[in-house]
Amino acid sequence: MIAEIGLAALWLAAALAVLQMVSGAFALKAAEGEVNPLAIYARPAAVVQAFLAVLAFALLLWAFAITDLSIKLVASNSHSMKPLVYKLTGTWGNHEGSMLLWVGVLAASGGLLAAFERRLPERTMGATLAVQGFVALGFYAFLLLSSNPFERLPVPAMEGTGLNPLLQDIGLAIHPPTLYAGYVGLSVAFSLAMGALLTNQVNPAFARVLRPWVLGAWVLLTFGIAAGSYWAYYELGWGGWWFWDPVENASLMPWLAATALMHSVSVLAARDALRTWTIMLGVLAFSMSMLGTFLVRSGVLTSVHAFAVDPERGAFILVLLLLYIGGAFTIFALRAGAVAEGKRFSFSSREGALVFNNVMLSAILAIVLLGTLYPLVTEAFDVRVSVGPPYFNPASAIFAVPMFLVMAVGPLLRWKEDKPARIQFEMLMLAAVLIAVIAVTAMVGDYPFLPLLGLGLAAALALASFLPLRGRKLARVPLATWGMVLAHFGVAVSLFGMACEGAFSQERLAAVAPGGTEQVGDFSFTLQSVTPVAGPNWTALEARIAVSRDGGEPVILVPQARNFWSPQQSTSESALLTRWDGQLYAVLGNQAADGRWQIRMWWKPFVTFIWYGALLISLGGILAIVGRVRVDVKRRHASEVGEERRADLAALGAAAPVPAE
Repeated sequence: MIAEIGLAALWLAAALAVLQMVSGAFALKAAEGEVNPLAIYARPAAVVQAFLAVLAFALLLWAFAITDLSIKLVASNSHSMKPLVYKLTGTWGNHEGSMLLWVGVLAASGGLLAAFERRLPERTMGATLAVQGFVALGFYAFLLLSSNPFERLPVPAMEGTGLNPLLQDIGLAIHPPTLYAGYVGLSVAFSLAMGALLTNQVNPAFARVLRPWVLGAWVLLTFGIAAGSYWAYYELGWGGWWFWDPVENASLMPWLAATALMHSVSVLAARDALRTWTIMLGVLAFSMSMLGTFLVRSGVLTSVHAFAVDPERGAFILVLLLLYIGGAFTIFALRAGAVAEGKRFSFSSREGALVFNNVMLSAILAIVLLGTLYPLVTEAFDVRVSVGPPYFNPASAIFAVPMFLVMAVGPLLRWKEDKPARIQFEMLMLAAVLIAVIAVTAMVGDYPFLPLLGLGLAAALALASFLPLRGRKLARVPLATWGMVLAHFGVAVSLFGMACEGAFSQERLAAVAPGGTEQVGDFSFTLQSVTPVAGPNWTALEARIAVSRDGGEPVILVPQARNFWSPQQSTSESALLTRWDGQLYAVLGNQAADGRWQIRMWWKPFVTFIWYGALLISLGGILAIVGRVRVDVKRRHASEVGEERRADLAALGAAAPVPAE
């Protein structure tokens, strides 16, 4: 009955999405300050829909946990002998399950918005829920008509096929769910932006409602991308942390748009500026998440991340993409002129710095988008083109470098208008640090220019991130400001790790006989043995490699060459030795005819700082969310107290005796 209940829950949720959409649309017909009687059903429809969608996903999760081989999806993506954790993660390690997770998070977000948000006018909330219901309805239709996760087999399978071995990793339990939650957060931002645009309520109050959703989506995308990067780094065995793979880019593009949106909505909330820019970025951010969904699930890409290879499914998602995004940009074009101009500001101000960096982020987004789609376009004309780091790295650096420079001084500027001469000392100090780090590093060795520049920028950014705290009592610094400081410092830390990995990495590929010793950097490594081992659903050849640094105590690394038997596939399992100043990365290759084994070793100084920085960025975002929510709660409480006091004064005035003439 699991499949039948889950499918029924999806159908009921789809029906409630229709009710939510229609009921929310009726709110637009009500006059300002009034409530249409038919609009009252939007909120409860969203809440019940959320329950049903989450129930459907929970039932699929249970089907995978017990390995119900009568369900086609379970039989195709699980195995009774798999560890429980990989049975559970297999729920979203496929096309149908991942889309159900998407819909479940989408519905849950809409339900939370409907249940707890009371700051928006009812017309704006109704329009928002109508848009959210419309978005959800398309994905329900996609699941029910094209990608049913609860489809039964005519005869239950004797045994399951198993999950892709590359996805049988604990990283899969973290990476996709956080990314999907980030994408869905952008869908809520999109719905709020469209609701405010349709009702002409693009103002600071709207921005304060929008801000936690954008910040939350941005934090989840940051963490999800970092988790995926580290998973690919240690699991795929090629030694890199970012390859500009089209599916990697599909997650990066929404992050770039969300970063710009996050800063824009903060300006709107604080200064009542960038109204039209905020709405446009809200649409653009969701557009990028939809484009990523299309790329991963349409079959146009071949990747470990890409699930669907059915052209019919790709066409369905393409229709949704054109419908949602085409419709949104059409409404934006028609309604943007009605959005009142916000407060003006000078280019030499904090708002000006944020606008400049938003333009730089948009330019980087355009570069990534072009490099991702261009090979797909040329392939349609039977021309194979590969676009990789030689294009992405220098092209994006053209805009990233000035963005980082402005990011260093922007928080030091005043709102509305300022004079750069006021922070002349700070700018000279940051410039001195930048030049000194580049010069000293260049004198030490012959390194590529971009990593050198990255090291200088990282040092300047690290110092600049704490300058807004200078002269302030730290105990009185708002939590949101601490979040900004920590996030900017995290960017510096990640940039430092990227630059060090690009400048200082050393690689050694050697054919080593048992007992043989080789050298990479400060490390010597000795191959002790290669023996067969067995795991829960795989067998492997495991190397024991003794590694010592500068003659110190040896440490054993055990890279493996695994062979999974359900499904049959070979993988390389790297072994990592982490030290405070970097990682030693070992991979076991094939055996040569003379009995020697191929061993590939990398020494990657400070590479772990890439992910440490991402964690700091995420933590900074969380602090900003908590700080902003606390401020909004205090503001709401003060407003309520003020209203009560005004009511009391009015009552006292009404009860006061009329003075005698």
